[in-house]
Amino acid sequence: MAHKKGSGSTKNGRDSNSKRLGVKKYGGEKVNIGNILIRQRGNKFKLGNNVAQGKDYTIFSLISGIVRFEIIKKKKRKVSVYPI
Repeated sequence: MAHKKGSGSTKNGRDSNSKRLGVKKYGGEKVNIGNILIRQRGNKFKLGNNVAQGKDYTIFSLISGIVRFEIIKKKKRKVSVYPI
């Protein structure tokens, strides 16, 4: 008969690092060329004027200007940058 409990394996103890997603520049803020506006998984925000999208769905500015968030239909949102 054993005098010590066997140390069983645990199935916990793992967690992924946070990916720091979300809006990085808000409406009305000034941005420069190449500034990241939004980091996202999938196309939650659509592309508006003067912005482009990276392969990981990151939206960034193509010109210097001011950020504007616009609503298309009810739940769809788009991001644009307009020159000052």
